[in-house]
Amino acid sequence: MSYEVNINDKISTIELLNRDGNKVKIAMDGKKYDADIVMVEKGVYSIIMDGISYNIELIENNSSKNYVVNTLYESFDVEIVDAESKYLKSRKKDEGDDTNVISTPMPGKVVKIPVKVGDKVKAGKTVIIISAMKMESEYKVKKDRLIKEILVKEGDTVDGNQPLIHIE
Repeated sequence: MSYEVNINDKISTIELLNRDGNKVKIAMDGKKYDADIVMVEKGVYSIIMDGISYNIELIENNSSKNYVVNTLYESFDVEIVDAESKYLKSRKKDEGDDTNVISTPMPGKVVKIPVKVGDKVKAGKTVIIISAMKMESEYKVKKDRLIKEILVKEGDTVDGNQPLIHIE
């Protein structure tokens, strides 16, 4: 089982390699660790690694994927990054994030492309519809734009972050 975790704006990959009761073997960014982890009360954990004891407190922030993690000396903002949170983050981009490339954050299938090369589209117009995780997502332009190039066709399977349409 592998997770992407954002810790104070640094993305790390954490993988659970083995678990036997309280004893776990994990890999963090490829480096392996053995630990003994016990929940001593709700949200408070005792961790022993390399003979050193650590106590941490997890406080759920505004969702079940966002936490404040407190140790004796430091606090960390931690977010579990999964397909759903990547999708939601991509949908919440503000106007300042408008780019010249339309892409989707996760793999899917092109359902419909209601525009063609050379079309001048108004702000808010849907330029491509992608089906991913049993949901259809409409990707719209944020400003008036010109469709410069369409890199996929209806029915194509696409990768996450693959450029789909170039706009000007």
